[in-house]
Amino acid sequence: MKKFLSLSLLLLLLPTMAVWAEKPWDNGPLQVSANGRFLQHSNGKPFFWLADTGWLLPQRLNRDEAAHYLQQTAEAEFNVVQIQVLNELPSYNVYGQSSDDEAYWRHLDYIVGAAERNGIYVAMVCVWGSQVKRGRMDEAKAKEYGAFLARRYADRPNIIWMIGGDLRGDIHPEVWQALATSIKAVDKTHLMTYHPRGRFTSACWWSDAAWIDFHTFQSGHRRYGQQMGSKDYIIPEGTEEDNWQYVALTWQKDSRRPVLDAEPSYEDIPQGLHGVGEPRWTSADVRRYAYWSVFAGSCGHTYGHNSIMQFYRYGLPPAYQACEPWYDALQAEGRHQMRYLKELMLMLPYFERVPDQDIVRDNGTGYDRLCATRGNDYLLVYNYTGRTMTLDFNRIVGEEKTVWWMEASTGRRTLLGTFKSGVVTLRPHHAGDGVLIAIDSSKHYIE
Repeated sequence: MKKFLSLSLLLLLLPTMAVWAEKPWDNGPLQVSANGRFLQHSNGKPFFWLADTGWLLPQRLNRDEAAHYLQQTAEAEFNVVQIQVLNELPSYNVYGQSSDDEAYWRHLDYIVGAAERNGIYVAMVCVWGSQVKRGRMDEAKAKEYGAFLARRYADRPNIIWMIGGDLRGDIHPEVWQALATSIKAVDKTHLMTYHPRGRFTSACWWSDAAWIDFHTFQSGHRRYGQQMGSKDYIIPEGTEEDNWQYVALTWQKDSRRPVLDAEPSYEDIPQGLHGVGEPRWTSADVRRYAYWSVFAGSCGHTYGHNSIMQFYRYGLPPAYQACEPWYDALQAEGRHQMRYLKELMLMLPYFERVPDQDIVRDNGTGYDRLCATRGNDYLLVYNYTGRTMTLDFNRIVGEEKTVWWMEASTGRRTLLGTFKSGVVTLRPHHAGDGVLIAIDSSKHYIE
């Protein structure tokens, strides 16, 4: 009987225990690290941004569905969800409520609260860029709207502001400036960034803006050689998939702020977005984008799935040839493999990490490129094709290095042995992409 009562009491307390569980913001508000490369909480705890792309969450999910999605997202270890507050002007939600009415905002309030209960930040793209491009929001309206948003959400602990929305910052820059500064005039706590159009970084336009706290880039959805008529790349033609380039390009324009890829290729979306019959990006592709970007110096990463970003379900007109309902796509392979990157970054000394391609000898190009990063006493090399690697272990301290191979698809680590410092040639023992981990043998970051 006592055993039964204890179990019953535990079941009754579970919801309360979930509320009591530590939330990220219990460590204080987010801020930029002292070296200008990472995000952290005010108590010094690292914050590795791992976002899911849920653009149409406020418009397409009812409250029960939103709660389910956010719970599943938290269980997959994402800590941010990127949404469109207004995808159109006016916007309508699943209940038919217009953004001109208070009921629309009460629904968004519920979503923000549900995210808070699950320990998730909501990165709010305030208005999608297409609406500004079409002249549906001018400078005066942006100023009024920004003040409204800030007054409504400044006291919520789990807000991150995203100005822009898939648009160049030099298209109606006065609107974006008014929106950002009106929010910052009220909300002096939450971080703010800008979401640019594909193949751009926000540092192209906002490197001197006082309101931007960190930069994002959108590496986009095109494969190598898939230029599709565009002539305004900031990376060389033929390198479309090399998202690692945007990190250094951002720091060339603004060396004071962190950066991350806020929109790489989505899982299960056609390569190039619009071509009928094109191959679709796979879980291996989204892993590659994540590791390449982070090992190049990004302070986190954003994942996306074609069906989830638009919350497609049967009966809705699909964008970009989505064919799987969003609730099934929650189990997509790539979506559940992002956690292994986050866990790896947080188990090692965090703020000293730098990109270092000098670790790699005789590097390749395209998919054969090895991407390397290190701290003072550890180094990591991402290998997409599983090819032989020649690496300089002298780039970190320690006379001996303990070496593992981590499978990117499972997070499983295999001990390869202990090696003397110097130039070492190794080949992964497992097929598929993964990470070579080498640590000064006197350290015990990984057991």
